[in-house]
Amino acid sequence: MFFEKKNKKATFKKQTGDLTRPSKDKGEKQSTSSTSEVTTKTDDWQPISDSTDVFIKKVKEQIHSPADLVIRYVTDSITILYIDNLIKEDILNGKILPVLQNIQEGTPSSIHSQLPLPQVNVENKLNQSIDTMLTGAVMIHVAGHALVTMVLIPARESRGLSAPENESQVIGSQVGFNESLSTNISLVRRFILSKNLSNEKLKVGNQTNTSLSILYIDGVASEQNVNTVRQRIQALDIEDLIDSAELAELIDDSSLSIFPQMLLTERPDRFCDGLLGGKIGILVDGSSMGILCPYSFIEFFQSREDKNLRWPIATFVRLLRFLAIFISIFFTPMYVASLTFHYEVIPQPLLVPLSESRARVPFPPILEALFLELIMELLREAGARLPTKIGQTIGIVGGIVLGTAAVEAGITSNILIIIVALCALSSFITPSYMMGNVIRLLRFPIIILAGFWGYYGIMLALCVLLIHLLRQTSLGAPYMAPFYPPRLKDLGDSLVRLPYPFIIRKSPNSRVENADYSKKRVNLKGDKEKVKE
Repeated sequence: MFFEKKNKKATFKKQTGDLTRPSKDKGEKQSTSSTSEVTTKTDDWQPISDSTDVFIKKVKEQIHSPADLVIRYVTDSITILYIDNLIKEDILNGKILPVLQNIQEGTPSSIHSQLPLPQVNVENKLNQSIDTMLTGAVMIHVAGHALVTMVLIPARESRGLSAPENESQVIGSQVGFNESLSTNISLVRRFILSKNLSNEKLKVGNQTNTSLSILYIDGVASEQNVNTVRQRIQALDIEDLIDSAELAELIDDSSLSIFPQMLLTERPDRFCDGLLGGKIGILVDGSSMGILCPYSFIEFFQSREDKNLRWPIATFVRLLRFLAIFISIFFTPMYVASLTFHYEVIPQPLLVPLSESRARVPFPPILEALFLELIMELLREAGARLPTKIGQTIGIVGGIVLGTAAVEAGITSNILIIIVALCALSSFITPSYMMGNVIRLLRFPIIILAGFWGYYGIMLALCVLLIHLLRQTSLGAPYMAPFYPPRLKDLGDSLVRLPYPFIIRKSPNSRVENADYSKKRVNLKGDKEKVKE
C-alpha cells in the first residue's frame, strides 16, 4: 500500500508540472475576474435530438433511468424533465409552468426570453445539459428543435446557521459555515464587501462532480499561489470528493507528513481574515469547513479571538499556548527518562514521594506511561463519538473511576496520573483541531525513545522534529516562517501580538511586494502612513 500511494503521488506531481511558476499567458487573465467558471474536464460532443421520444430515451440511457426522474408533457410540443427533490417545486409550478402553458410560439429562444428567472440558458450538448439537470435544473425540450432550455432552480436541504462547535470563542462572531456552498459564499461576502474579491468555480470528481470555489482578493493574494492552487485542483483525476479535508490532503505539498499545511476552519471571520491577509480560500459544496493556504506552523496556534483582545492579554494567551505545547509533548517523556536513567535530575524533596508512589507499581515507567496515555486517548475518543450528554459523563466518570482504580490496584502512580492529565489538558488549548491531533500523536514515539535512551532519546526526537519542520513547505512557502528564513519585521504577529499600529496586515507567506494594501498601517491618531518594506 505504501508503494502504491507513493506512485500515485508521483503521478500527481507529474501531471501538475511546475506548479510554482506563475503563468504569463494573457488567456489566463480570466482568473482575476470577480466570478469565473472553470471546468476540470471536457465532455464529448453529443447533440440533442429534435425528436422528443429519442431525446427522452437518450437522457434515460445516460442516467440509467432513475426512479426520481420526472417527465411532464406540458403541451403537445413542450416536455420538461427534472430530478425530484432537487428543484424548487413552488417556482416550477408558479413561474415556469404558467409561462409554458400560455406561450404563443414554442421555441427555445422564446422560452428563454419569457421566463422570469435569472439563470436560464439554452444548451446544445446532451452531456452538459444532463450535468446541469443533476445540479438542480429543469430541462425544457421543444419538439422539432435540437436545443434544450435549462432553468436552474436548485433546492438543496441544509441546516441553518449556528455557532461553530470546534472553534468556539468568547468575543467575536458566533456564526459558522454550513454545508451549502452558496450560503458559505454569502457569509464571506457579508464580511468582505469588495469588488476585488474573486470567486472561481470548479468541479472535481468523476462520480460526485463536486462544486468548489477558490476565493481570493485580487491584488492582495499572490498570483503565483493562486496559479498553484488552480493547477493542482485541475490536475486531480479522482472519482469522488466529499469533504474539504480530503481536498486539502490531495493538494498540499507533502501528504506523507503528519503536520497539516493548510488550515481547515469553520469560522467565516477567520476565513475572511485569512483572505484579507493575502491567503487563498477554498470552499467545497457539502462541507462545513473552509480551506486556507498557505499556512505556516506558527499560524496554527493563533486564534481569531487574539485580535479581539487587548494586545497584552492576547500576547499572554499565545505564550500560554506555546507553553502548553511543550508540556503536552515533553512532560510525560521527561518523567519516563528521569525515572529510568536520570534520577539525579529529580529534586531531593521529590525523591521520597516518587519512591512511595511507585513502590507498588510492577511495571517499568515506559509501560506505565504508555498504558495511561492509551487510556486517556480511549476516553477522549469515546467522549467525542458518543452523544453530548453521554460523552461528558463517560469522560468525567470514566477518568475518575479508572484513575482511582489504577492507583489502588498498583498499576500506576499518583504523580504520573497528574502528569498525563496535565498533558491531555494542554493538548486541547491548540486552536486548530488537526494540529491538536498531531501534538497528541507526537507523545507516543517520544515516550518510547525516552524509555530506551533517556534524555538522549528526547533530544534525538526533538532534532528529527525540527529538521522535518524546516523541510516542510506550504504552497512552496517556508513552513517555519517567519523564523526560518528569519524575517524580523514579521515577528510582531507571531509569538506575541503587538498593538495594531505596529502590525503590517499581510502575512509573510502570501506577501505581494508591490501591493499598496500591504504597505499601510494606521497610527494611534487614525492617520494612514506608509511603511517601507
